[in-house]
Amino acid sequence: MKSVFLDFSTVSSGDLSTASLELAAPNLTLLKTTSPENIEFILKDHDIVILNKIKLSRELIAKASHLKLIALAATGTNNIDLEAAREYGVAVCNIRDYCTPSVVQHVLGVLLSLTHKLTDHSRDATNGTWAASSHFTLLRYPIRELTGRTVGIIGWGVLGQAVARACQTALGMEVLIANRIGTPPQVGRVELSELLARADVVSLHCPLNELTLGMISKRELSLMRCDALLINTARGELIDIPALVDALRSNSLGGAAIDVLPQEPPRNGSPLFAQDLPNLIITPHIAWSARESRQRCLDEIARNVKSYLDFGKRGRVV
Repeated sequence: MKSVFLDFSTVSSGDLSTASLELAAPNLTLLKTTSPENIEFILKDHDIVILNKIKLSRELIAKASHLKLIALAATGTNNIDLEAAREYGVAVCNIRDYCTPSVVQHVLGVLLSLTHKLTDHSRDATNGTWAASSHFTLLRYPIRELTGRTVGIIGWGVLGQAVARACQTALGMEVLIANRIGTPPQVGRVELSELLARADVVSLHCPLNELTLGMISKRELSLMRCDALLINTARGELIDIPALVDALRSNSLGGAAIDVLPQEPPRNGSPLFAQDLPNLIITPHIAWSARESRQRCLDEIARNVKSYLDFGKRGRVV
């Protein structure tokens, strides 16, 4: 059997140990990246394919006669045609709960940065504004305490629950949980519209599917408080980006921290890159990427591959 990691450089910049993966995956080849035109050629000679964000269509899966296992270096599976994999007898496994500490740190970091207007204050401290002040301090940008305020969690999985615990424990915040879209209401949760109207901070941790695509759009943003903050570390397509831009530009939203975009990398730019948007933090999909989390990613893939070869079902979605 032969194994290949098609986009290894999306996980490692040379700073991780591959020992567990090389031990689990037979005859493993690590490719930094694979161009779309070469995917079909590489697939035809490999039994186990490991990948992160490369898309495998029905056509590619159908032509990969040796393919037995697709091992994802991610939780999301929307880049794989799962129905085609099932039809052609190809197993698919993903990894979960590997980057929770990193995501929690990121959410708290951007939340505190937005709340304390750190970018604005840092700029004024060094551009002469502070030096020209008649006082020892600058009070140009309002700062509020988060203790006693409400964080709304959309997506009550491992990540959402961990962020909620951190906000409660470290910041003294109250927690609201949104009902899952398309499912009956659950005790202890509220409808999305109520959560958006009541929360001071809204943090997204739900998967992307036909029900959640564009779930935060013009209507939903209009329900939020004008000083509320929106944080997205899940999937870019959850938010209607032009609607978010309008809300920020009109000051009908207090701020946003966006780690994910509909197109990654954003080769065609993004409306969010406009220079006149206040209290906005954009990061290049790095909430998950602490070194320890990326090492767990590789080790979890190794466990999934070993399980498959031992006729197990660990991590299986197909």
